Amino acid sequence: MKNVFLGLGSNIGDRYENLRQAMVMIGEHIGQVSSVSPVYQTEPWGFQADTDFLNMVICVETTLSPSGLLGRILMIESQMGRMRYPAGYSSRLIDIDILFFDNEIINHEDIVIPHPRMHLRRFVMIPLNHIASDFIHPVFNRTIRELLEDCKDECRVTRYPERT
Repeated sequence: MKNVFLGLGSNIGDRYENLRQAMVMIGEHIGQVSSVSPVYQTEPWGFQADTDFLNMVICVETTLSPSGLLGRILMIESQMGRMRYPAGYSSRLIDIDILFFDNEIINHEDIVIPHPRMHLRRFVMIPLNHIASDFIHPVFNRTIRELLEDCKDECRVTRYPERT
C-alpha cells in the first residue's frame, strides 16, 4: 500500500458537496481515505473569480501506480463534470491534485510528483500541515511545517465551518 496525499478544491456550485462527492468517489476508485484535513475557504490563486474556493487535503491508501492514480483522478473529475481548458487557471467544479505519492519523486511529461508548486500555495500547505506536519518533502528534505513557515503566499485562507 502507498500513502498518497491529494489536494481537493472547488469554486463552482455547492463547493462543499463537490468535495464530499469527490472523497466518496476517491474511496470507491482509488483507495481508503485515511486522513482528512478541515476544509478551508481560499482566494483564487493565479486568477480572478467571483467565488472563493473550498480546499482540503486527504491521505489515501492505494495499490495503484502513479499513472494509474492519475488516470482514476481524471476519470473522477470528468464524471463529476469538470471541464478542462487548454491554458491558465480557471474556476472549476472539482480539482484533484496529487501532492505526494509516498516518498517517490517522479518527473515525467504527463506527471510530476511531488506537486512542483505546492510549497508556494498556502491553500495547499495549511490543510496539508493539519494532517501531515512532520511529513518530509522528498525534494526539499524539509517538513511540511517548515515549508509552511517559509511560504510567502499572502492569499487569504480561513477555516470553513464544518457541516453535519
